[in-house]
Amino acid sequence: MTGRRTTDRPSVLPSSLAEPASLSHVDRAERLVRARIHSGTYAQGTRLRERELSETLGVSRIPVREALVRLAAEGLVVLSPRRGATVRRLTLRDVDELFDLRLSLEVFAARRAAELSARGRSWPALQLIMDQAEAATRRDCAADIAAANTAFHAELITMTGNRLLQASLQPSLGLMHWLFRLTSTDSGPRLHCEEHKNLCYAVYAGRPQLAEALAYAHIDARREVTLQRLSAVLPPE
Repeated sequence: MTGRRTTDRPSVLPSSLAEPASLSHVDRAERLVRARIHSGTYAQGTRLRERELSETLGVSRIPVREALVRLAAEGLVVLSPRRGATVRRLTLRDVDELFDLRLSLEVFAARRAAELSARGRSWPALQLIMDQAEAATRRDCAADIAAANTAFHAELITMTGNRLLQASLQPSLGLMHWLFRLTSTDSGPRLHCEEHKNLCYAVYAGRPQLAEALAYAHIDARREVTLQRLSAVLPPE
């Protein structure tokens, strides 16, 4: 057994937002290592030794190894034959390319979801995520806010029903979540929440052009300020 996921939905929510009744050792190791990368406990470039992780997490090395493979698929971990696993070192180019990808995928997804709403489709999962995001924003919990925001954008892609679109975004969800944590500000979460609510309205109302415009503005407006903020801590390449 390799501990493969049994769902097509991305696993991006922390335990405080979405905790299954029981987690496999692989799932538990994956969540804990991901959370520690996002929080900075495991800094960029840190070697992730299987033996040390297994002792820290209280599981054998086999689920740790599978968890690291999953995290590598998300872009958070780099696997190499000689060094084993290390936390990825982000660059400004990575961030800029992530914005390009999101504009390509999410703007289309928002429009498509609104078109489907106009044909009578409903989206209870998106509303649940929106409720969780609002609750996390009220609590001012950075980890839960970042997770809920990531889940919101991932759900927009899922709502299209386009499997190739979902597969295109999946490898970048870990980077997206990581970026939300790196760039969180006092006013940012509240602004994000309001913009997400406006986007939800456009989708639910079946207004494709408005949904497309709101999604584009929501993503593109943050590119320059994000790159400027991270220029002091990330290398160009």
